[in-house]
Amino acid sequence: MKKIKPNGKLSEEHINKAKHNLKAADYNIQGGFSDWGVSQSYYAMYHSLLSILFKKGYESKNHECTINAVEYLIEKGKINLDLKDIAFIRTTEQMTPKDAKSLREEFQYGTKTTVNEKLLKDLLDNAKKIVEKIEIALNEL
Repeated sequence: MKKIKPNGKLSEEHINKAKHNLKAADYNIQGGFSDWGVSQSYYAMYHSLLSILFKKGYESKNHECTINAVEYLIEKGKINLDLKDIAFIRTTEQMTPKDAKSLREEFQYGTKTTVNEKLLKDLLDNAKKIVEKIEIALNEL
């Protein structure tokens, strides 16, 4: 984690990348590439978290550090988001004992190409909601 000058341009680019990843996830899922849909759903949420950090004047290149930093900003009242949304990125235990990051690693680096349909739908639906909530919160900063 590095303290930088707040960067609204990079913040906007990361939220746009998040929305791009959501579209790519939809496209790949419809095309039968559900394993890539998992990765793109996770990266949509991750890029939306990066957009918060750049807006607040931080740069992170570590996934867990990024998640922890945004969680801290929420706890300190610096951004209007729900900790449950951050917990979803970290843990999707209502669907599986693995967190979203672990699911992404499993399907990105592993050999499985099919994903449980309910898990995939829940992951993508929640990713869309989280990205939308973060975009709204960014506009309030």
